[in-house]
Amino acid sequence: MLYTVKDVAVLSGTTVKALHHYHKMGLLMPAEVSEAGYRLYGMAELERLQQIMLYKELDFTLEQIGQLLEEEPERLSILVEQEKLLLLRRQRLDTIIETLRKSITSRERGEIMKDTEMFKGLASEQEWKAALQEQGEHLKESYDYDLMADGAPVDVQHMNDMAAEAAAFMTAMADALRSGVKAGDVSTVEFIRNHLDFLGQHGHPMSAADFAAQNRFFLRDDFHLRMLEGQQTGLAYYLSAAADAFAAQQQ
Repeated sequence: MLYTVKDVAVLSGTTVKALHHYHKMGLLMPAEVSEAGYRLYGMAELERLQQIMLYKELDFTLEQIGQLLEEEPERLSILVEQEKLLLLRRQRLDTIIETLRKSITSRERGEIMKDTEMFKGLASEQEWKAALQEQGEHLKESYDYDLMADGAPVDVQHMNDMAAEAAAFMTAMADALRSGVKAGDVSTVEFIRNHLDFLGQHGHPMSAADFAAQNRFFLRDDFHLRMLEGQQTGLAYYLSAAADAFAAQQQ
C-alpha cells in the first residue's frame, strides 16, 4: 500500500511542508513519484519517519538525525537506542516533577526547602557538557585522554547525584581541614569510606589504593590542583594525606 504526502501527514501528525523539507534534504525520500508528480510512501518510509520523529523528540537536529540513520541503518538497534534515550528523559522528568512537588509542599507548609533538594533534575545535558568542557580540553591536551570520546548522551540525573555527593564530601573534608582535624583522623577515614562506598554503588568502584593514587595525581596536575585549592587552601594536600592514610589502613 502506498500513501500520499497528505495521508502520511495525517497519520503521523506532521505537516506536508515538513515532509517536503525532509525530501528536499534527502532525509526521507518517497518510495516513488507518480506520473502526475505526487510523492508516494510505503511502509519502509513510514518506519523511517517514525525514527526521525523519535529522534526529534530527543532534540536531535535534522542534520544529526540524518547522520545517525546513515551510521546505524538497522531498525531494531535504532529503536532500542531510542527507547534507552527516552527512558533517561522520563527519569529526568520524573525527578523534576518530584522536585516541583516538594517545592509546593514546602511552600504550603511554610517551610524552607532543603537546598540540596531544590535543583534535583534541573541541570540539562547541555549544561553538564559545558561544565565538563574545560576539564575535557585539559585532559585531551595534556594527556591525550578524551573525556567525551564516545559521544554518548549524558545521564543528567546520574551526574546530578554524583555531583551532589562529591560536593558534600569535599565540603566535609574542607570543614575538617579548617577545624584542625588530622588527615588520618577517624572522621576523615569515615568520610572517605562513605565516599568510596557511594562511588561503588553508582557504577564507579574505586579501591583505597586507586583513590590515593588519584589524589597524588591531583597534586601534580595544575588544573585539578587549582580546582581543589580554590575551594579551600591546602585542601588538595590534606585530601591526599587523608587518602594515603586510609589506603594504609586498608592494607
